[in-house]
Amino acid sequence: MRVPVKLLGFGFWLFFLNCARCQEPVEKASYADGETVKVNCITGYIGLYRLKCEKGEWKKSIERPCAKKKCSNPGDTPNGDFKLKEGTEFVFGATVVYTCKKGYEMTSRINQRTCRAQGWDNAVPVCEVVKCPAIRTDWEVTASGNTEEGRYGDVIHFDCVSSDKMIDGSSDIHCKETGTWSDAVPKCKVITCAAPVIPNGYVVEPRPEYQKDATLKYKCNEGFKPREGIPKCAKFGWTLNPECDGNSPLYKKLGAIKSYSCETGYRKTAEEATCTRDGWTPKPLCAEMCAAPNIPNADIFRGHQQKYRIDSRIEYKCHRGFEPEEPFEIICDYQGQWTGLTGRQCAKSCPDLSVENGFTHSQSSNKEEIFYSCNTGYKPFTGNWWDSVTCSKGSWSDEPRCIRDVHHGKLIHRDRETAEVECDPGFISTEPFIKCTNGRWETPVCKEDVRCGIPPNVENTVITSKPEKFYPDGSSLTYICRSSYFISGERTVSCHNGTWGKTPTCQDEGILKYFKTSYRF
Repeated sequence: MRVPVKLLGFGFWLFFLNCARCQEPVEKASYADGETVKVNCITGYIGLYRLKCEKGEWKKSIERPCAKKKCSNPGDTPNGDFKLKEGTEFVFGATVVYTCKKGYEMTSRINQRTCRAQGWDNAVPVCEVVKCPAIRTDWEVTASGNTEEGRYGDVIHFDCVSSDKMIDGSSDIHCKETGTWSDAVPKCKVITCAAPVIPNGYVVEPRPEYQKDATLKYKCNEGFKPREGIPKCAKFGWTLNPECDGNSPLYKKLGAIKSYSCETGYRKTAEEATCTRDGWTPKPLCAEMCAAPNIPNADIFRGHQQKYRIDSRIEYKCHRGFEPEEPFEIICDYQGQWTGLTGRQCAKSCPDLSVENGFTHSQSSNKEEIFYSCNTGYKPFTGNWWDSVTCSKGSWSDEPRCIRDVHHGKLIHRDRETAEVECDPGFISTEPFIKCTNGRWETPVCKEDVRCGIPPNVENTVITSKPEKFYPDGSSLTYICRSSYFISGERTVSCHNGTWGKTPTCQDEGILKYFKTSYRF
């Protein structure tokens, strides 16, 4: 695998030199055997390589592979979200793109941030609510609501100044996410009614149109009788629907069933009416289009009216301590049912969550799940570099905890109170396990592993201790010569900086006697 590192001078060719002295043009032309050099990673990466000159070649003595530097959370923007363009980690070169929620628009020129060597570039983008133009009406129309600076979701209600006139158009309009109103500003027109078609009857002296409060005269065919009451022309049509009930024995019987219709702005409570001793049922035969629903632990936030007709809107907001925190909207449809009500409930919220030595992030689309990560030098107890907890019935699924990480190593968690320390290559742990005591973890330590291998083999000697795979720095060994041999040099040899000291030699005693008898010293 190619590792992104920066070697001063000629770079990687220094690994392959086999001359008498190692060449590496960093401050000096050559290096003596046993000298070391440090190799840094390129910008945006962290790691370390330490090279040692041994017998004319460069050897790696310490290696911590270069890895992309990490960035912290790029920052949330109110009324917006962000996501990574590629990958799953906030590391050098990663880019996050911000988008605004429905009804909001980005006012920042740049909508993304990139993780650089010094951290995130650019500023966190800003999302502002979409606004609609000011409402302007003529003198006959009154408007209630935020008419000067409508914001997304705002509702404007219109009425006529004169009680003799009615709205010609929509009486309620709302500000859409496109920054436009759902309908044009209406005008007022004179209240009029048209002569109705009466089954089994007819209008007496019909007119092209009837003014407000005008009464309707009608008669029924033979065998039928008019409904009680006198119809009057009103704002939403005739106050009483003119009908001719059957006057034959068939229609006088209890249990008779008859179809009917309701005035504009009202809906039928049944498909057919039934004749009972108490009159026609069900009662009432006609009802308002929609009735404001009672949502537990919530109040009407915007759009409160006495009557709700087609396209009427209500915004509800949950009580403090219940979720969601944002208002939600329902709309009265043409069938007299509220759309947007299914699944709507205000659930008890979980307490505010904070992570010691860490930070949290929640997504606007799912407030019930909180993601968290830890500050530099710490990691979640679960062993991952990030994790999440879920809110259910007012409590969190787990307690997020950030525990101290291991420099040059990692922790392998056995249970909630014990963790194994695993060090990187070239490092050793001072303790194989750490424990959690009184709510705090012991500090794990991985130190640089400096040690010697098998000691040099000296002819005609033995070492007065059992062989080991390696010997810690500072260890000492004692060489002993075989019988009839004498030792020359220090018999005790020590390990220092990963290298054994000078070893002794064993000489034959017969040679020593020969020299003593043949030569005078």
